[in-house]
Amino acid sequence: MALNNTYDARLVQQETAVGAGVQILLLALLGTAIGMGPAGWVTGLTFAIATWAVLSRALHRSGLRSFGPANRVTLGRATLVGGVTALVADSFESTPPVTLLVGLTAVALILDGVDGKVARRTGTSTALGARFDMEVDAFLILVLSVYVSMEVGPWVLLIGGMRYAFVAAARVWPWLNNALPPSTARKTVAALQGVLLLLAGSGLLPYAADFGVALLALALLVWSFGRDVLWLWATSRRPEQTARAEQKVLELAAH
Repeated sequence: MALNNTYDARLVQQETAVGAGVQILLLALLGTAIGMGPAGWVTGLTFAIATWAVLSRALHRSGLRSFGPANRVTLGRATLVGGVTALVADSFESTPPVTLLVGLTAVALILDGVDGKVARRTGTSTALGARFDMEVDAFLILVLSVYVSMEVGPWVLLIGGMRYAFVAAARVWPWLNNALPPSTARKTVAALQGVLLLLAGSGLLPYAADFGVALLALALLVWSFGRDVLWLWATSRRPEQTARAEQKVLELAAH
């Protein structure tokens, strides 16, 4: 039994290694196609290595015996995000290939709606898969906000940084880690972020329109995060308020 567990674990880990290999292959293709500079190569390779290391560690800690079809789709999306990341980093040194960047991003956004459906249909939904999907989404939004900020203004970075600021704040205020109820509005706003940032960075619209689209994305995100934070705060206060009320009742009864 121990041998079988070891074999299964190695098999799962091999898939992450294959993902890193595919990422490097994509970078080679991009480098050949556009003559990608050092910044793009270093950033892309760093993304590939970091993704492989973090995902391998998470798989080891989760004890999953199979990587699963949904995670393979997410890993494919992560590979595309790595390509987008390399192109955005390269754009600091040279004119970015907007058509290629938009194409890779569009495919990554389309696949975002696939991995969840695959997980549900195959009965392979896991906490690790959901977290993996969320982190890939968040990082793509961060990269797109960096790209759009070069044209529209640094304030766009608030879009990409908001989720990471929320995670950091949760370390200070633990009640932010409480579970949120399912919300179609939250999912819709999250999905729109990538679409709106892609539109703003596509070069199809004049500056004023790009500014307006990015501002709309930020406004929607502030509304969504603000609503969730208020709900979490109110929920965290209820046990404390209930305890205070019970204490007052006891004190009155004692008198």
